[in-house]
Amino acid sequence: MARHQVTRDDLAGVARTALGRGRTLASVERLAGGSRKGVYRLTMDDDTTAIAYLWGADENYWPAAANDNDERDPFTSSAGLDRYETARNRLDRLGLRVPAIYHRDRSHTHYPADLIVIEDFPGENLEQRLERDPAAATPTMERLADDLDRMRHHHGPTFGKVALVEAGGTARRPTCERAVLDLAERCLAEAAVRDPRIAEARDRLDRRLHELAAAVQPRAEYSVVHGELGMDHVLIDPDNNPVLIDIEGLMYFDVEWEHVFLRIRLGAEYHRVATDGLDEARLAFYLLAQRLSLTAGPLRLLDGDFPDRAFMQAIAEYNLNEALALAR
Repeated sequence: MARHQVTRDDLAGVARTALGRGRTLASVERLAGGSRKGVYRLTMDDDTTAIAYLWGADENYWPAAANDNDERDPFTSSAGLDRYETARNRLDRLGLRVPAIYHRDRSHTHYPADLIVIEDFPGENLEQRLERDPAAATPTMERLADDLDRMRHHHGPTFGKVALVEAGGTARRPTCERAVLDLAERCLAEAAVRDPRIAEARDRLDRRLHELAAAVQPRAEYSVVHGELGMDHVLIDPDNNPVLIDIEGLMYFDVEWEHVFLRIRLGAEYHRVATDGLDEARLAFYLLAQRLSLTAGPLRLLDGDFPDRAFMQAIAEYNLNEALALAR
């Protein structure tokens, strides 16, 4: 069945409620990158803009997974308005720049899905600015490093999604490293049925995972982490402040999980946000786990009708080879 294509008429009512004040909606543009929610730029007839997030079935390209809606799994793939608001409120209380909320609707009054209308930051994201002019990105990168430090030093009593922990809940597994091992084993199994190279190396990869996990010493210090902090998830406000988006995965977890992802995504630019005192054993274990996750996730997404297939295939291919190299 074809997915519904959102039109100006679909969002005219919510745009009027959120931004009206004598304005009408002139155009709607679906922005690239969303795989679990629709991200749409609303442009009014006076050129005022805002972003609408839609959490509807037609906007979610991911096949169902066993851990969907399992709030006790820190890596649950579910997302939604409640999780977005909880994450946004935590970051706001920490003093980080997050988009202002103009309107939220759980009642489906204007559209048959949960939605929110938030502040827009048109122009380059931080990834694009780094590629265009690394020097011009310096003020934002320095402030992002400060934000990461603030997140690192805000600790939760246990680990898990922010909403779970702040409501007094606990994760299903006893430690972060156990939760990561479960994730990595699941990703290894999923990748092995989709790519023969992973299938051939499965035993070797599994042994290496367990060797790395066994080297991790117990620790109970859980920081606020974004979880997928690529620089495409950092917008830039007019004062060059970083603005974090795609925050539904926010959790209390090992800070090393965040910094492994930052190292992967930033490469040679990682030094701009690097920090001291990280656990090398956790970094090594989490690196292999994330390489497997970044292989299995895109391959699973390609089971469906995600439109940018070449992009996802390239992510899977790159990380597959990196994972194999780590297990030689």
